[in-house]
Amino acid sequence: MIGTRGLTVRYGRTVAVADADLVAADGRTLGLIGPNGSGKSTMLRTILGAIDGEGTVTVDDDLVRDLTPRQRADRIAVVAQEEPSGLPSTAWDSVLLGRSARMSGWSRYRPDDERAAQQAMDRAGVTHLAHRHVDDLSGGERQRVLIARALAQGSTHLLLDEPTNHLDVRYQHEILGLVHGLPLTTVTVLHDLNLAARYCDELVLLHGGHVVAAGAPADVLVPELLEPVYEISVRRLDVDGVPQLVFGLGAPRPQDRW
Repeated sequence: MIGTRGLTVRYGRTVAVADADLVAADGRTLGLIGPNGSGKSTMLRTILGAIDGEGTVTVDDDLVRDLTPRQRADRIAVVAQEEPSGLPSTAWDSVLLGRSARMSGWSRYRPDDERAAQQAMDRAGVTHLAHRHVDDLSGGERQRVLIARALAQGSTHLLLDEPTNHLDVRYQHEILGLVHGLPLTTVTVLHDLNLAARYCDELVLLHGGHVVAAGAPADVLVPELLEPVYEISVRRLDVDGVPQLVFGLGAPRPQDRW
């Protein structure tokens, strides 16, 4: 389980996250949604321990700030929004790199590390890409490789920052279907609200660093909450029990805006 209580993060005088509470339950997928600049990525990085904030961040009831880097790697893996190209050279090298978080100094990979990497590639469906150069892969293939690398790390919690960014529709659904099916506690930042509705068990809606709403997608993705945050008209349809949203050019009533 991942939880924050009273989480506040400041960049100088700017408050990026303000007194935020959230809970990502064991084995569930929690989506962070909200406009640009609402605090989604900042909250994700604070959960990882890359940014210090006020309040508490816990993983399985342990304070993240009290964990050593090795202990954090045991608990939390991350798939970042941007991945530099060039190295490592192949998909296999990239996935095996996930094991380095468990290694010390200049120690070499062991057979157990290679087995973990192979199992992660099998689970992510990228075994056939093992010898392909990472830079030659499509966006969706590369994202699957990055998820395999996170799985190879062997952590129990997974953080993803906009995993469907720049992907076409097919790969968006493939990636999020893969993530949702993993037996991990997952927190993911998403911009596409319809994808969030389909593949997240819970949602946290952020605006200006504040938690506006939290709960099941059916409870959070309602026009009364979304229109003031996104400043656009919203119409909701329910398709096979999944909320799907249609956005219009008309702005919401001024008195409803945040």
